[in-house]
Amino acid sequence: MAYTRQNSRKVRKKRRLRRRGKVVIFILFMGFLAFISYGSYLYLKTTNMLADSYEADGREKSALRDAYVDPTKDNISILIVGADSSETREDLGNPRSDTLIYATLNKKENSIKLLSIPRDSLVYIPYLEKETKINSAYATKAGLNATIETVEHLLEVPVDYYVTLNFEAFIDIIDALGGITIDVPFEIYEQNSKDEANAIHLLPGRQKLNGEEALAFARTRKYDNDIERGKRQQQVIKAVFDKAMSVDAVLKAGEIIESIGDNLKTNLRPNEIFGLISYAVNGSGLNIESLTLEGYDYQPGRTYYYKLDEVALEETKRILREHLELNWNSSSLTTAY
Repeated sequence: MAYTRQNSRKVRKKRRLRRRGKVVIFILFMGFLAFISYGSYLYLKTTNMLADSYEADGREKSALRDAYVDPTKDNISILIVGADSSETREDLGNPRSDTLIYATLNKKENSIKLLSIPRDSLVYIPYLEKETKINSAYATKAGLNATIETVEHLLEVPVDYYVTLNFEAFIDIIDALGGITIDVPFEIYEQNSKDEANAIHLLPGRQKLNGEEALAFARTRKYDNDIERGKRQQQVIKAVFDKAMSVDAVLKAGEIIESIGDNLKTNLRPNEIFGLISYAVNGSGLNIESLTLEGYDYQPGRTYYYKLDEVALEETKRILREHLELNWNSSSLTTAY
């Protein structure tokens, strides 16, 4: 009898374990289906958004390239243009470029170099056929194309792709991410995106900033200079990237996608943007390096300029060309492979 009871208990235990196993498998399976469904939903949502954000710049490739470069397998460059525009500034005429960051992406090294170009840099603008502040290029009728041409002329490296965004996009993306963590170096009083004076007040220290606060942190230049301002903008970009790679951001992906809306334009097609994901998920980790353009204050009359140091500029050109793995000759740029 004891033997029969013992066998019976073993049988019941095995049945319970089998039932539990089936429940666990069912839960995992349902979770997998939910993940796939959510991923498909985000993929479709992202594809639709990117399709709306796509805007050709009229170039098949950079004039400094022999052939089209593919973001999924080639080293490329991206010009990030932050336009000095918002709903409250619509009647102020053509916006200027408040932020210019030239980024080079090296596939083999899984690295990115970010070069901030001060908005007051005195450069030659081919479209205007004269030297003036670089942010004036964006305010011309040629707008983005004049800016791309100017950057290529200045750095002698190709601008393969561009991304433009205005104040609204900047604020909405950071708010959708739940804010970003920044180490604020000093107390800041700055206007907000609606140009309300001293609407933003930041105290020194490491803290989470919302979209409006991050914009004020990135834009202010009352406390130092354009070079330090460029470093702050690079700091914000790195913080956004770090936050975007977090689990929390994945759960908010739908909101983040919606936040971009009509406030971002790029000539990167959806499949090309998805190809850039390899930089983020590569197991060796992503290396981001910040570069600056050295120079000095220059004011020959009433207008202030930032005059670039020619020797330092040549060194910066060399660094960028090497990172893109380009060879240079007197007439054109060609890939080294």
